[in-house]
Amino acid sequence: MTQNWGMTIPFYDRSLSRAQDLVAELPALGYTDVWSAEVNGADGFVPLALAAQWAPQVRLGSAIVPVSTRGPGLLAMSAATLADLAPGRFVLGIGASSPAIVERWNAGTFTKPYGRTRDTLRFLKKALAGEKVSESYETFEVKGFKLERAPKTPPKIVLAALRPRMLHLAAEEADGAITNWLSPDDVRKVRAKIGAGTELIARLFVCVDDDAERVRQTAKRMLAGYLTVPVYAAFHDWLGRGEALRPMHEAWAAGDRQAALKAIPDEVVDDLIVHGDAATCRARIKEYVANGLDTPVLAPLPGPMPIDQAVRELAPEA
Repeated sequence: MTQNWGMTIPFYDRSLSRAQDLVAELPALGYTDVWSAEVNGADGFVPLALAAQWAPQVRLGSAIVPVSTRGPGLLAMSAATLADLAPGRFVLGIGASSPAIVERWNAGTFTKPYGRTRDTLRFLKKALAGEKVSESYETFEVKGFKLERAPKTPPKIVLAALRPRMLHLAAEEADGAITNWLSPDDVRKVRAKIGAGTELIARLFVCVDDDAERVRQTAKRMLAGYLTVPVYAAFHDWLGRGEALRPMHEAWAAGDRQAALKAIPDEVVDDLIVHGDAATCRARIKEYVANGLDTPVLAPLPGPMPIDQAVRELAPEA
C-alpha cells in the first residue's frame, strides 16, 4: 500500500477562512492527504470541499462523520457532493461517535452504535453506487431513496474502529479503519485484527516542543477529556492501560477533575502524544508507520512553535 502522510484541517490556530495558503502548500511539502473531523468546531464536509479546490492533488477524508447526527439520505448526499468535487480523491470516514456528541449536543439517540454504523455502511455502499434503496435495517428503515446525481466514482468508506468487533467490520465490509489515541506499539495490536490488506488510518496529536514537562501538563487536559469517554476507556482497557488509568477514572467519577489530571501517568502521555523537537517527532511518526500504520494524519498542537512552521517541519520531506 502506498505510504500516505496526512494533515488535519482546519488547523488549531486559525479559522478555516485563513487556512487557504497553508492548505495549498501541503502537496509541495509532501503531504498526500487532508482529513477533517467533526466534534464541535467545523463540520466534516465544508473544509474538504474547500481543500478540493485549494489543493487539488491531495486525497480528502473525513475522520469522522457520526452516523447518528444526520439521516442516512443526507449523509449520502453530502458524500456524493464531495465525491463529485474530487473524483477518486474523497474517502468517507464514518463512525458511531459518542453519547455526548449524538445525544447531548445533537438531540439524537445513541443506541446500538455498532449496528447503526454497520447499517449505515451497508446503506451508503448501495446509495453511492446509484442504487435505489428500500430496505429495513436493524437500526433504521429507508424507503425508496435514490441519489439524484450519484458520483461517477463512489468514494471509499472507512470506519472509526477501536476494538475487535468494529475492526473486523472495517476489514470485512469497508475500505479501511480509522483510530486514534494510540502508541506505535498499539498499532501492532490493531493491525493484527484487520490484516495486512486493510488501510489503517490514525490521527496523531503532535506537539513540537522539547520541554516534555510543559507538553505533559497541557496534554493531560486533552487526554482526560477523551479517555474518560466510555468507548475510549474500553479501548485502552483492551490495549492494556486499564490499571494505569484506573486512578484517573476513579477521580473523574468522584468529580475531582484536578486529581484526575494528576493521576494520568507521564508514560501514558508519552505513549499517546508525539512530542519533542521536529526531528524527534518525525522519527516517532515513522515508528507508527513501521508498525503497520498506512496513513498517519498529523494534528499539530499549539506550542512554542507556530503551527505553520510545525506543519512545514513535520512534513515527510523536511
